[in-house]
Amino acid sequence: MKELDIEKKAPSVIREVFEEIPFVRSTQITSSQSLPGPDFTIALKLENSDVTIMVEVKNSGQPRLARDAVNQLLRFRSERPDAYPVFLAPYISPAAGKICKEAGTGYIDLAGNCYLAFGSVFINREGKKNPYASSRKLKSLYQPVSSRVIRVLLSDPGKAWKIQPLSDEADVSLGQIANVKQALKDREWIEEGQDGFGLTRADELLADWAENYSFRKNAINTFYAMDGTTGAEQRIADACRKLGVRYALTSFTGAARLAPNVRYKRSDIYVEDQIEAVAETADLKPVETGSNVRLLAPYDEGVFYNAVEVNGLRVACPLQVYLDVLAQRGRGEEAAEPILKEVIRKSW
Repeated sequence: MKELDIEKKAPSVIREVFEEIPFVRSTQITSSQSLPGPDFTIALKLENSDVTIMVEVKNSGQPRLARDAVNQLLRFRSERPDAYPVFLAPYISPAAGKICKEAGTGYIDLAGNCYLAFGSVFINREGKKNPYASSRKLKSLYQPVSSRVIRVLLSDPGKAWKIQPLSDEADVSLGQIANVKQALKDREWIEEGQDGFGLTRADELLADWAENYSFRKNAINTFYAMDGTTGAEQRIADACRKLGVRYALTSFTGAARLAPNVRYKRSDIYVEDQIEAVAETADLKPVETGSNVRLLAPYDEGVFYNAVEVNGLRVACPLQVYLDVLAQRGRGEEAAEPILKEVIRKSW
Protein backbone atom coordinates (compact mmCIF):
# COMPACT_ATOMS: atom_id res chain seq x y z
CA MET A 1 0.00 0.00 0.00
CA LYS A 2 1.10 3.57 -0.60
CA GLU A 3 1.91 5.55 2.52
CA LEU A 4 -0.61 8.24 1.55
CA ASP A 5 -3.41 5.62 1.38
CA ILE A 6 -2.42 4.29 4.80
CA GLU A 7 -2.46 7.79 6.27
CA LYS A 8 -6.01 8.25 4.95
CA LYS A 9 -7.15 5.05 6.70
CA ALA A 10 -5.14 5.61 9.87
CA PRO A 11 -7.52 7.98 11.74
CA SER A 12 -10.49 5.61 11.57
CA VAL A 13 -8.34 2.64 12.63
CA ILE A 14 -6.91 4.61 15.55
CA ARG A 15 -10.37 5.71 16.69
CA GLU A 16 -11.67 2.12 16.56
CA VAL A 17 -8.88 1.02 18.90
CA PHE A 18 -9.45 3.74 21.51
CA GLU A 19 -13.23 3.68 21.33
CA GLU A 20 -13.14 0.23 22.95
CA ILE A 21 -11.47 1.63 26.09
CA PRO A 22 -14.31 2.60 28.48
CA PHE A 23 -12.40 5.35 30.33
CA VAL A 24 -11.34 7.22 27.16
CA ARG A 25 -13.43 10.39 26.99
CA SER A 26 -12.21 11.81 23.67
CA THR A 27 -9.69 11.19 20.90
CA GLN A 28 -8.40 14.12 18.87
CA ILE A 29 -6.18 13.19 15.92
CA THR A 30 -4.01 15.79 14.20
CA SER A 31 -2.06 15.16 11.02
CA SER A 32 1.39 16.72 11.08
CA GLN A 33 1.82 19.66 8.77
CA SER A 34 5.54 20.12 9.24
CA LEU A 35 8.67 18.00 9.02
CA PRO A 36 10.46 16.62 10.89
CA GLY A 37 7.81 15.20 13.17
CA PRO A 38 5.45 12.24 13.58
CA ASP A 39 2.79 11.66 10.95
CA PHE A 40 0.00 11.97 13.51
CA THR A 41 -0.39 13.34 17.01
CA ILE A 42 -3.24 12.06 19.17
CA ALA A 43 -4.57 13.99 22.13
CA LEU A 44 -6.22 11.37 24.30
CA LYS A 45 -8.42 12.48 27.18
CA LEU A 46 -8.88 9.85 29.87
CA GLU A 47 -10.98 9.98 33.04
CA ASN A 48 -8.16 11.27 35.23
CA SER A 49 -5.44 12.38 32.83
CA ASP A 50 -4.51 13.49 29.33
CA VAL A 51 -2.07 11.56 27.10
CA THR A 52 -0.24 12.60 23.95
CA ILE A 53 0.52 9.87 21.40
CA MET A 54 2.90 10.20 18.44
CA VAL A 55 2.22 7.96 15.42
CA GLU A 56 4.76 7.17 12.70
CA VAL A 57 3.36 5.56 9.52
CA LYS A 58 5.22 3.25 7.11
CA ASN A 59 3.98 1.41 4.04
CA SER A 60 5.34 -1.89 5.38
CA GLY A 61 5.64 -3.45 8.82
CA GLN A 62 8.69 -5.55 8.05
CA PRO A 63 11.42 -5.49 10.75
CA ARG A 64 13.80 -3.09 8.98
CA LEU A 65 11.08 -0.46 8.51
CA ALA A 66 9.78 -1.08 12.02
CA ARG A 67 13.26 -0.38 13.39
CA ASP A 68 13.48 2.79 11.29
CA ALA A 69 10.09 3.94 12.60
CA VAL A 70 11.05 3.18 16.21
CA ASN A 71 14.29 5.15 15.87
CA GLN A 72 12.38 8.09 14.41
CA LEU A 73 9.81 7.97 17.20
CA LEU A 74 12.50 7.85 19.89
CA ARG A 75 14.13 10.94 18.36
CA PHE A 76 10.77 12.73 18.41
CA ARG A 77 10.26 11.60 21.99
CA SER A 78 13.52 13.24 23.07
CA GLU A 79 11.72 16.53 22.40
CA ARG A 80 8.39 15.30 23.84
CA PRO A 81 9.33 12.92 26.68
CA ASP A 82 5.72 12.85 27.90
CA ALA A 83 4.41 11.44 24.56
CA TYR A 84 3.84 7.74 23.88
CA PRO A 85 5.27 6.50 20.54
CA VAL A 86 3.22 4.26 18.21
CA PHE A 87 4.18 2.64 14.91
CA LEU A 88 1.40 2.12 12.32
CA ALA A 89 1.58 0.02 9.11
CA PRO A 90 -0.71 -2.18 6.97
CA TYR A 91 0.55 -5.31 8.73
CA ILE A 92 3.14 -5.60 11.49
CA SER A 93 4.87 -8.98 11.59
CA PRO A 94 5.57 -10.68 14.95
CA ALA A 95 9.28 -9.92 14.53
CA ALA A 96 8.51 -6.24 13.96
CA GLY A 97 6.13 -6.24 16.91
CA LYS A 98 8.90 -7.59 19.12
CA ILE A 99 11.18 -4.74 18.03
CA CYS A 100 8.50 -2.24 19.05
CA LYS A 101 7.85 -3.84 22.44
CA GLU A 102 11.53 -4.03 23.32
CA ALA A 103 11.90 -0.31 22.52
CA GLY A 104 8.88 0.67 24.62
CA THR A 105 6.91 1.59 21.51
CA GLY A 106 3.32 0.65 20.76
CA TYR A 107 2.01 -0.45 17.38
CA ILE A 108 -1.24 -0.62 15.43
CA ASP A 109 -1.81 -2.21 12.03
CA LEU A 110 -4.68 -2.19 9.58
CA ALA A 111 -5.15 -5.95 10.01
CA GLY A 112 -6.30 -5.51 13.63
CA ASN A 113 -3.13 -6.32 15.56
CA CYS A 114 -2.03 -3.80 18.15
CA TYR A 115 0.04 -3.34 21.27
CA LEU A 116 -0.42 -0.31 23.53
CA ALA A 117 0.98 -0.01 27.05
CA PHE A 118 0.91 3.36 28.79
CA GLY A 119 -0.55 4.56 32.06
CA SER A 120 -3.64 2.52 32.86
CA VAL A 121 -4.02 1.40 29.22
CA PHE A 122 -2.89 -2.03 28.08
CA ILE A 123 -4.08 -3.60 24.81
CA ASN A 124 -2.39 -6.57 23.18
CA ARG A 125 -3.99 -8.16 20.11
CA GLU A 126 -2.03 -10.69 18.09
CA GLY A 127 -2.66 -13.38 15.50
CA LYS A 128 -4.57 -11.42 12.89
CA LYS A 129 -3.45 -12.60 9.46
CA ASN A 130 -1.85 -10.34 6.91
CA PRO A 131 -4.56 -9.23 4.45
CA TYR A 132 -1.87 -7.73 2.23
CA ALA A 133 0.21 -10.92 1.89
CA SER A 134 -0.55 -11.15 -1.84
CA SER A 135 1.46 -8.02 -2.55
CA ARG A 136 3.88 -8.25 -5.45
CA LYS A 137 7.00 -8.01 -3.31
CA LEU A 138 5.97 -10.84 -0.98
CA LYS A 139 4.92 -13.16 -3.79
CA SER A 140 8.03 -12.46 -5.83
CA LEU A 141 10.34 -13.70 -3.08
CA TYR A 142 9.23 -17.29 -3.65
CA GLN A 143 8.54 -17.22 -7.36
CA PRO A 144 10.49 -19.88 -9.32
CA VAL A 145 13.42 -17.71 -10.38
CA SER A 146 13.70 -15.96 -7.01
CA SER A 147 13.58 -19.30 -5.20
CA ARG A 148 16.84 -20.25 -6.95
CA VAL A 149 18.51 -17.48 -5.00
CA ILE A 150 16.88 -18.59 -1.74
CA ARG A 151 17.99 -22.16 -2.39
CA VAL A 152 21.62 -21.12 -2.90
CA LEU A 153 21.65 -18.95 0.23
CA LEU A 154 20.10 -21.68 2.39
CA SER A 155 22.52 -24.30 1.08
CA ASP A 156 25.36 -22.46 2.86
CA PRO A 157 23.96 -19.83 5.27
CA GLY A 158 27.36 -18.98 6.67
CA LYS A 159 28.77 -17.88 3.33
CA ALA A 160 28.98 -14.20 2.35
CA TRP A 161 27.98 -13.50 -1.23
CA LYS A 162 28.74 -10.69 -3.64
CA ILE A 163 26.04 -9.89 -6.21
CA GLN A 164 27.84 -11.20 -9.32
CA PRO A 165 29.00 -14.58 -7.92
CA LEU A 166 25.52 -15.20 -6.48
CA SER A 167 23.98 -14.32 -9.84
CA ASP A 168 26.28 -16.83 -11.55
CA GLU A 169 25.64 -19.56 -8.97
CA ALA A 170 21.83 -19.16 -8.98
CA ASP A 171 21.70 -18.55 -12.75
CA VAL A 172 19.54 -15.44 -12.42
CA SER A 173 19.96 -11.79 -13.42
CA LEU A 174 21.70 -9.18 -11.30
CA GLY A 175 18.38 -7.35 -11.02
CA GLN A 176 16.73 -10.45 -9.58
CA ILE A 177 19.49 -10.79 -6.99
CA ALA A 178 18.99 -7.15 -6.01
CA ASN A 179 15.22 -7.66 -5.58
CA VAL A 180 15.66 -10.75 -3.41
CA LYS A 181 18.37 -9.06 -1.37
CA GLN A 182 16.12 -6.08 -0.65
CA ALA A 183 13.21 -8.31 0.37
CA LEU A 184 15.47 -10.24 2.76
CA LYS A 185 16.96 -7.00 4.09
CA ASP A 186 13.46 -5.67 4.86
CA ARG A 187 12.87 -8.75 7.01
CA GLU A 188 16.32 -8.43 8.63
CA TRP A 189 17.25 -11.92 7.48
CA ILE A 190 20.61 -10.89 6.01
CA GLU A 191 23.63 -8.98 7.21
CA GLU A 192 26.04 -7.06 5.02
CA GLY A 193 29.80 -6.78 5.45
CA GLN A 194 32.96 -6.16 3.48
CA ASP A 195 32.88 -9.68 2.04
CA GLY A 196 29.25 -9.39 0.87
CA PHE A 197 25.96 -10.36 2.48
CA GLY A 198 24.83 -13.56 4.13
CA LEU A 199 21.89 -15.02 6.00
CA THR A 200 21.47 -14.36 9.70
CA ARG A 201 18.17 -16.19 10.24
CA ALA A 202 18.18 -19.22 7.98
CA ASP A 203 15.55 -21.03 10.06
CA GLU A 204 13.05 -18.18 9.68
CA LEU A 205 13.63 -17.95 5.93
CA LEU A 206 13.19 -21.70 5.43
CA ALA A 207 10.02 -21.74 7.55
CA ASP A 208 8.57 -18.82 5.58
CA TRP A 209 9.46 -20.47 2.28
CA ALA A 210 7.81 -23.71 3.40
CA GLU A 211 4.67 -21.79 4.36
CA ASN A 212 4.50 -20.19 0.90
CA TYR A 213 5.58 -23.26 -1.08
CA SER A 214 3.19 -25.26 -3.26
CA PHE A 215 4.03 -28.77 -4.43
CA ARG A 216 1.18 -28.41 -6.94
CA LYS A 217 3.22 -25.99 -9.01
CA ASN A 218 4.83 -29.09 -10.46
CA ALA A 219 3.01 -30.93 -13.27
CA ILE A 220 2.26 -34.38 -11.84
CA ASN A 221 2.17 -37.40 -14.19
CA THR A 222 0.91 -40.64 -12.65
CA PHE A 223 2.02 -44.17 -13.58
CA TYR A 224 1.96 -47.73 -12.34
CA ALA A 225 4.96 -50.06 -12.19
CA MET A 226 4.07 -53.74 -12.10
CA ASP A 227 7.14 -54.71 -10.05
CA GLY A 228 6.82 -51.94 -7.47
CA THR A 229 8.79 -48.80 -6.74
CA THR A 230 12.32 -50.14 -6.22
CA GLY A 231 12.78 -51.64 -9.66
CA ALA A 232 10.95 -48.74 -11.29
CA GLU A 233 13.24 -46.16 -9.71
CA GLN A 234 16.33 -47.84 -11.11
CA ARG A 235 14.77 -48.14 -14.57
CA ILE A 236 13.74 -44.48 -14.50
CA ALA A 237 17.29 -43.49 -13.57
CA ASP A 238 18.68 -45.65 -16.38
CA ALA A 239 16.17 -44.21 -18.87
CA CYS A 240 17.07 -40.63 -17.90
CA ARG A 241 20.77 -41.32 -18.32
CA LYS A 242 20.14 -42.91 -21.69
CA LEU A 243 18.02 -39.96 -22.88
CA GLY A 244 20.31 -37.33 -21.35
CA VAL A 245 17.61 -36.02 -19.02
CA ARG A 246 18.16 -34.78 -15.48
CA TYR A 247 16.16 -36.44 -12.71
CA ALA A 248 16.03 -36.35 -8.90
CA LEU A 249 14.14 -38.33 -6.28
CA THR A 250 12.10 -36.14 -3.94
CA SER A 251 9.32 -36.10 -1.35
CA PHE A 252 9.11 -39.35 0.66
CA THR A 253 11.18 -41.10 -2.00
CA GLY A 254 14.08 -38.71 -1.47
CA ALA A 255 13.50 -38.52 2.28
CA ALA A 256 13.96 -42.29 2.60
CA ARG A 257 17.49 -41.86 1.21
CA LEU A 258 18.29 -39.01 3.61
CA ALA A 259 16.56 -40.32 6.75
CA PRO A 260 16.46 -44.15 6.80
CA ASN A 261 13.39 -44.40 9.04
CA VAL A 262 11.12 -42.81 6.42
CA ARG A 263 8.83 -45.27 4.63
CA TYR A 264 6.89 -44.76 1.40
CA LYS A 265 4.67 -46.60 -1.07
CA ARG A 266 4.83 -44.27 -4.06
CA SER A 267 7.86 -42.88 -5.88
CA ASP A 268 8.07 -39.15 -6.59
CA ILE A 269 10.75 -38.24 -9.12
CA TYR A 270 11.53 -34.96 -10.85
CA VAL A 271 12.18 -35.49 -14.56
CA GLU A 272 13.45 -32.49 -16.49
CA ASP A 273 12.05 -33.36 -19.92
CA GLN A 274 10.74 -36.13 -22.20
CA ILE A 275 8.51 -37.62 -19.50
CA GLU A 276 6.58 -39.82 -21.92
CA ALA A 277 9.79 -41.22 -23.38
CA VAL A 278 11.21 -41.84 -19.90
CA ALA A 279 8.03 -43.61 -18.80
CA GLU A 280 7.95 -45.79 -21.92
CA THR A 281 11.62 -46.71 -21.61
CA ALA A 282 11.15 -47.51 -17.90
CA ASP A 283 8.11 -49.70 -18.67
CA LEU A 284 5.59 -47.56 -16.74
CA LYS A 285 1.87 -47.68 -17.43
CA PRO A 286 -0.05 -44.35 -17.38
CA VAL A 287 -2.95 -44.47 -14.89
CA GLU A 288 -5.40 -41.93 -13.48
CA THR A 289 -5.85 -43.68 -10.13
CA GLY A 290 -3.88 -46.18 -8.08
CA SER A 291 -0.45 -44.94 -9.18
CA ASN A 292 2.74 -46.01 -7.43
CA VAL A 293 5.04 -43.73 -9.48
CA ARG A 294 4.73 -40.00 -10.09
CA LEU A 295 7.00 -38.28 -12.57
CA LEU A 296 7.08 -34.57 -11.84
CA ALA A 297 7.70 -31.93 -14.48
CA PRO A 298 9.37 -29.36 -12.19
CA TYR A 299 8.04 -25.84 -11.68
CA ASP A 300 11.62 -24.65 -12.17
CA GLU A 301 14.98 -26.21 -12.99
CA GLY A 302 16.24 -24.99 -9.62
CA VAL A 303 14.90 -28.23 -8.10
CA PHE A 304 17.99 -29.98 -9.52
CA TYR A 305 20.43 -27.63 -7.76
CA ASN A 306 22.84 -29.48 -5.44
CA ALA A 307 21.25 -32.86 -6.11
CA VAL A 308 23.28 -35.66 -4.53
CA GLU A 309 23.88 -39.29 -5.42
CA VAL A 310 22.80 -41.91 -2.90
CA ASN A 311 23.38 -45.59 -3.71
CA GLY A 312 23.55 -44.87 -7.43
CA LEU A 313 20.39 -42.71 -7.61
CA ARG A 314 20.15 -38.92 -7.83
CA VAL A 315 18.29 -37.34 -4.90
CA ALA A 316 17.15 -33.71 -4.80
CA CYS A 317 19.01 -31.52 -2.31
CA PRO A 318 17.75 -31.83 1.29
CA LEU A 319 16.11 -28.39 1.11
CA GLN A 320 13.95 -29.42 -1.86
CA VAL A 321 13.13 -32.81 -0.35
CA TYR A 322 12.15 -31.10 2.90
CA LEU A 323 9.80 -28.68 1.12
CA ASP A 324 8.18 -31.45 -0.90
CA VAL A 325 7.72 -33.78 2.08
CA LEU A 326 6.29 -31.03 4.26
CA ALA A 327 3.80 -30.18 1.51
CA GLN A 328 2.30 -33.69 1.60
CA ARG A 329 -0.75 -34.49 3.66
CA GLY A 330 -0.71 -36.97 6.52
CA ARG A 331 2.80 -38.00 7.50
CA GLY A 332 4.52 -35.05 5.82
CA GLU A 333 5.43 -33.11 8.96
CA GLU A 334 6.63 -36.25 10.75
CA ALA A 335 8.89 -37.24 7.84
CA ALA A 336 10.18 -33.69 7.32
CA GLU A 337 11.34 -33.20 10.91
CA PRO A 338 14.37 -35.56 10.82
CA ILE A 339 15.49 -34.06 7.50
CA LEU A 340 15.45 -30.60 9.04
CA LYS A 341 17.16 -31.62 12.28
CA GLU A 342 19.57 -34.33 11.17
CA VAL A 343 20.47 -33.22 7.64
CA ILE A 344 19.78 -29.54 6.94
CA ARG A 345 20.66 -27.97 10.29
CA LYS A 346 23.74 -30.14 10.72
CA SER A 347 25.02 -28.92 7.34
CA TRP A 348 24.60 -25.31 8.54
